[in-house]
Amino acid sequence: MAERILVVEDEEAVRETIVSVLRSANYECHGAGNGLEALALLDSGKQFEMILCKLRMPNLEGIGLLERLRDKYSDIQLVVTTSVEDISIALAAIRNGAYDYLLKPFDREQLLDTVSRALENRRLKVENRTYRTNLESLVKARTEQLQATVRELERSYDMTLEGFGDALALRDTETEGHSRRVGAFAIVIAKGMGLPLEQIPTLARGAFLHDIGKLAIPDAILRKPGMLIPEEMAIMKEHCFKGYQIVKKIPFLVDAWDIVHSHHERYDGTGYPRGLKGEQIPLGARIVAVANTLDSITSDLPYRRKQSYRAAREEIIRWNGRQFDPEIVRAFLEIPEDIWGRLRRDVSSEA
Repeated sequence: MAERILVVEDEEAVRETIVSVLRSANYECHGAGNGLEALALLDSGKQFEMILCKLRMPNLEGIGLLERLRDKYSDIQLVVTTSVEDISIALAAIRNGAYDYLLKPFDREQLLDTVSRALENRRLKVENRTYRTNLESLVKARTEQLQATVRELERSYDMTLEGFGDALALRDTETEGHSRRVGAFAIVIAKGMGLPLEQIPTLARGAFLHDIGKLAIPDAILRKPGMLIPEEMAIMKEHCFKGYQIVKKIPFLVDAWDIVHSHHERYDGTGYPRGLKGEQIPLGARIVAVANTLDSITSDLPYRRKQSYRAAREEIIRWNGRQFDPEIVRAFLEIPEDIWGRLRRDVSSEA
């Protein structure tokens, strides 16, 4: 398809000569006597790749036409024609968006060379814009694809966690319910502390899996109705490390490893399995330690009946600074007591 050029020139003879030269070079050309006629053609729907416009003429000069074109017809290349005495105006036109200027009188070769360069410049601009648009579309499509993949992975993660929950339930239904409640309690405490939202999923996974190592504990110990003797307690304590060994094999749970490994560490360094102290203990594990104690005290266990949330609260206060991080205890104490019972009921109804 021939490229379309509009020649805006108030001298009819000059205009017809330019149009004739351009048509002979296989361009599709139209003429207009001034800027207003040119705008009328454009507004009627006529499309042009380039306008060759005289700078000085009645009824809207070249500078005025350029200003009108700049916003509404920015894809059109504009070349101005002028005489030597108006060269400063021509340069001003270029600063305002014109591609180039032609000094009168110009010959056929000068005209065709300038027109060719102007149209090539336009083609490059259009191609560059198309490339950017296509690139943006590609990036958007790839981003959407990546987001869909991430959502699918998250669903797979959830299924993996559900699988762990089912495995816990097969061994001990109460252990599986305990893990869900500890997860819910830990999230509430973390939000009360102002923990960043992006850290909550890791905390939730670590809390839910904190007792996964009990899969490796013999039933005779795990379900013993009485207190454990020292030898049995030593075996029970191994569930932290055994849980860590299970979880560390799953890459997406990498940030939850330390919670599983460290949830029985104590703030004063007397916990297990590594005897970590203070902030050596991962924050998530310190939060889970409080949530774990809260649920254990308020749940029926093989060797004792459940106690009230008030009793659990007093026990956590008693061990503040020894078993528990004072900052986490402070956040826990600011949470209304009735929330915990509601959470327990909600978790039970979801199971």
